[in-house]
Amino acid sequence: MKQIYSLITFLFVSAAAFAQQNGSVSGNVTTSEGTPAAMVSVALQGTTHGTMTNENGNYRIGKIKAGTYTLTVSAVGLTTQNKEVTVVAGSSTVINFVLDVNNAQLQEVVVKGKANNLKIDKPSPSLRVETPLIELPQNVQTVSSVALAQQQIISMSDGVIRNVSGAVRQEHWGDLYTNISMRGSQIQAFRNGFNVVSSFWGPLTEDMSLVDHIEFVKGPAGFMIGNGDGAGLYNVVTKKPTGQNKGEFSLTTGSFGLYRASLDLDGKLTGDGKFLYRLNLAAQNKNSFRAYEYNDRYTIAPVLSYQVSDDTKLTFEYNYQKAKMSDVGSFYVFSPDGYAAYDRDFTMMQPGLAPTNINDHSLYLLLNHRFNDNWKLTAQASYFNYMQSGTSLWPDSVATNGQVARGAGIWDAKSEMTMMQAFVNGDIQTGSIHHRILGGIDAGSKDYAADWSTTHILDTPTGMFDPFKPSYGYPSNGYPNFDRTLNLEARAVGAGGTINQEYTGLYVQDELGLLDNKLRVTLAGRYTYIKQADWGGAPITGKKFTPRFGVSYSILSDFAAYGLYDQAFMPQAAGRLLDGGSVKPITGSNLEFGLKKDWADGKWNTTLAVYQNIRNNEATADVTSTPQNPISFLLGQRKAKGIEFDLRGQLAPGLTLTANYALTDSRVTKVGEFAGTQGINVGDIVPGYAKHVTNAWLNYKLQGGALKGVGVSAGFTGLFNRETDYWSDMVDRLPAYYKVDAGAFWENSKLRITANVFNIFNKYLYSGSYYRAYNYLPDGTTALKWEAYSYQAEAPRNYRLSVTYRF
Repeated sequence: MKQIYSLITFLFVSAAAFAQQNGSVSGNVTTSEGTPAAMVSVALQGTTHGTMTNENGNYRIGKIKAGTYTLTVSAVGLTTQNKEVTVVAGSSTVINFVLDVNNAQLQEVVVKGKANNLKIDKPSPSLRVETPLIELPQNVQTVSSVALAQQQIISMSDGVIRNVSGAVRQEHWGDLYTNISMRGSQIQAFRNGFNVVSSFWGPLTEDMSLVDHIEFVKGPAGFMIGNGDGAGLYNVVTKKPTGQNKGEFSLTTGSFGLYRASLDLDGKLTGDGKFLYRLNLAAQNKNSFRAYEYNDRYTIAPVLSYQVSDDTKLTFEYNYQKAKMSDVGSFYVFSPDGYAAYDRDFTMMQPGLAPTNINDHSLYLLLNHRFNDNWKLTAQASYFNYMQSGTSLWPDSVATNGQVARGAGIWDAKSEMTMMQAFVNGDIQTGSIHHRILGGIDAGSKDYAADWSTTHILDTPTGMFDPFKPSYGYPSNGYPNFDRTLNLEARAVGAGGTINQEYTGLYVQDELGLLDNKLRVTLAGRYTYIKQADWGGAPITGKKFTPRFGVSYSILSDFAAYGLYDQAFMPQAAGRLLDGGSVKPITGSNLEFGLKKDWADGKWNTTLAVYQNIRNNEATADVTSTPQNPISFLLGQRKAKGIEFDLRGQLAPGLTLTANYALTDSRVTKVGEFAGTQGINVGDIVPGYAKHVTNAWLNYKLQGGALKGVGVSAGFTGLFNRETDYWSDMVDRLPAYYKVDAGAFWENSKLRITANVFNIFNKYLYSGSYYRAYNYLPDGTTALKWEAYSYQAEAPRNYRLSVTYRF
């Protein structure tokens, strides 16, 4: 905690020191119907100061000397408007505009302003780079808030991945953790630029009430400074104040007892616009198509920002998520007779088990300071605290006739992370070369503690749970009564369930713009130091310099080709190795080439990428691994190769499309010493992905007439050549997966009503693996205890209905 206090002090001291005696002008531009007017030019006459409004109609012009000016707002099809403005040193003057135009002109402005609501052209500030996405030599895909609303996505594990090529989610723990795989490996979870992974299973899925948009970065992403993964990452960007006084209230209901309410308030706390706020609240009750399962969520997310001076801004953010849910292992079904052996709504869940309670807190303090028009500093600190108390249902045995002895194992966990980062962005010219400079440092500590030391067997040998004649009365061996007398940290040490990590990263990058910036060459390097101890073992350290080389060339102003070579270096928590060895950090590299094209004046775009991703020293979960007893072996080396295609945006007025396809092939290229004893050979397919993944979501809204605002939507997901999540010599692979959804909606400037039906054709959809459990003998050998197919079914046909009011 000393580190975070030091950085907080640094932020406030810096904010005061950086205050300048210039002023600024900010405000909002709307149409006469109250619609934000985006991409409108705002300029101070007689000066070089000017800007464009963003997608919310907001603008800001800084570093203006005190005085009186004429502020001009203009756009194609609009009558130019002028207002006199007096700029005061050290303050921001707020000037708003309302555009009153005829209907034809208004439609043109609104259509132009909304063209990029589905397609986002720039990375968020938390991705650090300021290069437009079309010029960035890497495949980055963004899921906008518009897409989240259209598809009625309510959490990070609730359909987000259909919007991104090659992203899959197979083995999981329901809506507890997201666990997304891409390019053949599980990718890292980031929030506002921080890596928030501290164990195999976290973090808690983000509720969409606090999410603005989500960025998926393919490959190592060296510019994210430290602790990334060679396969990529997703970065959840939370909502921030916009400077507009507005709000949104939404009610959602749906199948299986879904009731949800959310409120989004956004506005100014002071008339001069210096002090802004954003508050998001959500509450949800949600059951399941399986009996006795529930997942209730509550979210509180306030944000405050203060414009210290014309050049300096401080932002404080707090996110609180509370989850109360049934036993997290109830999503799994085990059968010796194959996948989908029982009815889809079958459950091994025992009613009466205590709920799993989770309290998830995160705090952020952000400083933005602009030294001049070419250089700026971003510094932020964060603190995360996650507490979980509950159980995980897992078989103690599965008989050949299908009868099960269910075990309810304690699963209490705590994750505490303190992280900080500071980076500078520069934009300079040396002769004919344009430089985009990025340099930064980040550091942090992560501590995870879990107690899974005790399991209570619910069923006796003479009273086994029979899936063919399930009884959900009082279990034959009674309910667990776990001893939680000791604090969690002490229990975790006794159970061996601890992970401790410290890291420091340094990064520098220069993107050289040549040939009038048509050719861009990226030269960069990252130095990472890590120290980690897990599962009661001695700490291991690692340090490595990883280079990054990128080239991007604009064939046309809206058409770019790129190539990239980047390396990865990251710690891994692997549990106990089968051979008793020690785990080393993962190393690897990514080679990637691609084409990016904007179409129809940037209303929609496409990205085509081919890649080769190599991973070394990866610890792979053995089929016997459980949260109570994590067991792994070192694979050796794997190589993933593939093709990715993404399309998103507005194809025609009122018609938007998100579509993608990915081909992934991940195979063993080197066999680790102990991996060979598991029957793994060079050329074997690595589990945990689907070879072919395709998705689409089409949305059409009528633009005029009596039915103006009425719309329809439809989408599908297809997964083919699916691999299981564990290594297995069983020949049964997962069948093809195909899901179709559709819906209808109506909206105007204030109200939106959305109804969607998911899994329209009522397919029995599931993911799974073949699982073996072993007894560990005194002589160090193992003996097979039981084996079975393990799978998780998805919901049958279901619906959601939402009503959203904007004010």
